[in-house]
Amino acid sequence: MRIAQVSTLLERVPPTAYGGIERVVAYLTDELVRQGHDVTLYASGDSSTTANLVPVCPRALRLDSDTPFRDYVTAYNMKMMMQALKHVDEYDILHFHTGFVHLPTFYPHRHKILTTFHMPLHLAAGAKPIFDVFAEMPFNSISQDQQSAMPDMNWTGCVPHGIPEEMYPLGPGDGGYLLFVGRIAPVKRADRAIEIARRAGIPLKIAAKVDDVFQEYFEETVAPHIDGDQVQFAGEVDEAEKARLMRHARALLFPIEWNEPFGLVMIEAMASGTPVIATDMGSVPEVIENGRTGYRVPAGDIDGAVEAVRMALTLNREEIRQAFLERFTATRMAQGYVALYEKVKASVLV
Repeated sequence: MRIAQVSTLLERVPPTAYGGIERVVAYLTDELVRQGHDVTLYASGDSSTTANLVPVCPRALRLDSDTPFRDYVTAYNMKMMMQALKHVDEYDILHFHTGFVHLPTFYPHRHKILTTFHMPLHLAAGAKPIFDVFAEMPFNSISQDQQSAMPDMNWTGCVPHGIPEEMYPLGPGDGGYLLFVGRIAPVKRADRAIEIARRAGIPLKIAAKVDDVFQEYFEETVAPHIDGDQVQFAGEVDEAEKARLMRHARALLFPIEWNEPFGLVMIEAMASGTPVIATDMGSVPEVIENGRTGYRVPAGDIDGAVEAVRMALTLNREEIRQAFLERFTATRMAQGYVALYEKVKASVLV
C-alpha cells in the first residue's frame, strides 16, 4: 500500500526528548515500512525515518532558535498541506496527525484520508462546529474514552498506541525509586506524585519537561519539594535515559486529573515490566489491568494510591511485560491502522 504519514512540525520524528505524537508517528511509519508498505513521511527535515522523507522545514519548530515557531507554524503547515496535495493521487491513503488544519484542503479526497486525533477531545468543545462541517471525514481515536467526548463524530475505528518491542526491555526494578515521567502541568499532577511517594516512604524521580506556560506552576508546586534525595528532578530526558529510568523504577506514578487520551508512558513502563499506579480517568481503564499491570485509583485518593504502591511492588514484572506484548506493540498498532486504511478505501462517499 502507498501511504503518506503527515506529522506535526513542532518536534522532529522521533523527538530527541519529549513528544508523544511525533514518537507514535515514528513508530508507526517505520513499522509500516518494515511490513512492506511504500511510506512517505511529511515532517521536519531533522527527522529520522526508514520511509521517504519530505522535509517541510529544516528543523523541528519548537527547538529551532532561528525560527520563532509561534509566528511560522501556520505558514509551514500550509506549505506541508500543499506539498501533500500535489501528490495526493500517488497515495492509497493519507494519514494525518495534524489536528484540524488539513480538513478543508483534503475534504474532496476524503475517500483516502484518515485523521488520528491525539488531543483530549473533552477539552475541545469549541471544535464541534468544525466536526459538524467535516462530518463525512473518517476519524480514528486512540482510546474509547476519547470518542466519548464527541460520540457523534464519524469514528472509523480506535487504534491504541504501540511501541517497538525492543525499545523498552524488561528491567529488574532494582533502583529503589518511584518514577514520574511526562510534562509538568496541573492536569498531570506531579505534586500529587510527590505526596504519594512521600507517604509511601520511597524516593521519587521526576523526568519531565517544563513549558514556559507552566513555569510558575512548577516553581510553586514542584520545585519546593526537590531536595535531591526524596525528590529528584532530572528534567527533560532523551529516549535512552527514559528507558533506563523505566527499567530500574519500582513503579510508575501516573496521578492524572483529566481525560488522558492515551498516556504513552504507561505502556513504556509496562514494556519495562514496571507496574503503573494511575488515576482511574480517561484512557487508564483501557490500558491498566488491576492486579496484573498495576492499579487504578480514584482521583484524589492519596491513601488508595499509597496502598496501591505497596500492592504493585508484589506484581510479576515478566507478566507485566507479557501484557504489553499482547496489546501494545508497534506491530499490533500498524496492523490495526492497515485494517482502518482498507476500511476507508472501501467506504462509499455520501
